Amino acid sequence: MLFGITLIILGLLAVPSLLAKKPEMKQMLDKIVPYQGWAGVVLCIWGVWGIISGIIHINLLTLAPVYWIVYMCVVVVEAALGFILGYSLIQQYALSKNPQAAAKGEQVLAKLRPLQGTLGIIAIILGVLNIVFSIMYHI
Repeated sequence: MLFGITLIILGLLAVPSLLAKKPEMKQMLDKIVPYQGWAGVVLCIWGVWGIISGIIHINLLTLAPVYWIVYMCVVVVEAALGFILGYSLIQQYALSKNPQAAAKGEQVLAKLRPLQGTLGIIAIILGVLNIVFSIMYHI
C-alpha cells in the first residue's frame, strides 16, 4: 500500500499542471518542488528494490496474478519517474565520475523525459489500483 501512496505523490509531482490549476495546490507544490530531486532519487532506488522484490516473490503470480502484475507496473513506473525527477542529483553524485555512464544516463533520460506527463497520470492510476489491491489481498 505504501508503494501506491508514494506513487500517487510521485505522479502529482510529475504532472504539476494538474495541481497548478488551483491556487492552494500550487502553493503546496511550490513548497515540495525543492525536494523533488531527492524524492526522485529515493523513489527510484525504492522502485528498483521493488522490482527485485517482485522478481523474488514471483510465487504471488500464482496466488494473486492481478496484484503481482499491478505491483510490478507500480514499481517500474516508480523507478522510471524517480529517475526522471532525480536525474540531476543522480548525474551529479553517481554519474559525474564516469563519462560513459553519464552518456548512457542522458540517453535513458532523453527517452523517458517525453513520457513524464503520461507516466505521471499512469502513476496516479496505478497508485490507486495498488492501494485497492493491497486492501483486497491483505498484502
